[in-house]
Amino acid sequence: MAAFLGKSLLFCYTLLLWPVAFKPATAGFHPLHVSTTDVSFNAQDGQLEVICTIFTDDFEVAIAKQFHTKADLSKPEMHAAMDIFVKNYVNSHLQLKTTSASLPLNYVGYEINREAVNVYLESAKIVAPKKIDAEVSLLQNVYDDQLNIVHMTVAGNRKSAKLDYPAKRVIQTF
Repeated sequence: MAAFLGKSLLFCYTLLLWPVAFKPATAGFHPLHVSTTDVSFNAQDGQLEVICTIFTDDFEVAIAKQFHTKADLSKPEMHAAMDIFVKNYVNSHLQLKTTSASLPLNYVGYEINREAVNVYLESAKIVAPKKIDAEVSLLQNVYDDQLNIVHMTVAGNRKSAKLDYPAKRVIQTF
């Protein structure tokens, strides 16, 4: 009896789950909403160098929502037009302090790296920081499951933090 019941259940599961098993994946879908921000002090140049890595599709949604425009970061002919939106978006969602005052970051540019966008920023010349205070809210205007990972490196000492929505601030001492 148990063998018959087991085979019947297996048949029912197979019959019911067959359409789900062969359903094509949604193009561009990924189950995680995550970004990484890498802040490194370059002692030779005396400046902080920042690289933000964000999934392209998520970043386009965030830009479109904030600036009420269609965003397409992948098309080379749109690169110059998208530069201003990328710069303004990142500057409004990433602030760094090494003292009590905010540290202005100069936008260097962005590039597509497979399915992600790397955004490059740098500070003016500063002394080696003893502390870095970062406020990172990238994509939190779109996703309430957003995870922002922040790496900070000074004098070869790397420290990392995970910011789950709604957290957006991390302070590291070196």
